[in-house]
Amino acid sequence: MTSTVRDSSHIQFCIDRDRVELPQIQELFKAAAFWARERKIEDWEIAIANSEPVVTVWDGERTIGFARATSDGIYRATIWDVAIHPDYQGAGLGRKLVQTVLSHPRMCRVERIYLMTTYQQSFYERIGFQYNASTTMVLENTPLEESVELEIINSELLIANC
Repeated sequence: MTSTVRDSSHIQFCIDRDRVELPQIQELFKAAAFWARERKIEDWEIAIANSEPVVTVWDGERTIGFARATSDGIYRATIWDVAIHPDYQGAGLGRKLVQTVLSHPRMCRVERIYLMTTYQQSFYERIGFQYNASTTMVLENTPLEESVELEIINSELLIANC
């Protein structure tokens, strides 16, 4: 897809998590990411609160791009939810968005950075990511059959009753 916006000089990248406009994020993903169209604002709020960095891309007051990551700051990190609005794709903004995430202090020293993508492998390969079938496993989180009760006193786990 080619970009309908050719001059990107006015586009701004922001790493201020407090500037995130949740309704705009939800609308961006409805337009740009089939896999996140049904996400609720409340769930976005939790995901963003537990991510650093969080990068938004702005055209004036409109959010046109987003990405977030989680990291231990040294060994492993994962990039999540990378999206550029379809009207702005093809102008290099996606590449710059990922590079902004990678250059953040929580990410720039990390030994190995993961991401998951369904159809955009070639885009990420052009940025330097490599296909790796051997290290990723998935556990679909399902409710436990039995309840687990934890007793925590002074930040120590004392009892786990199953």
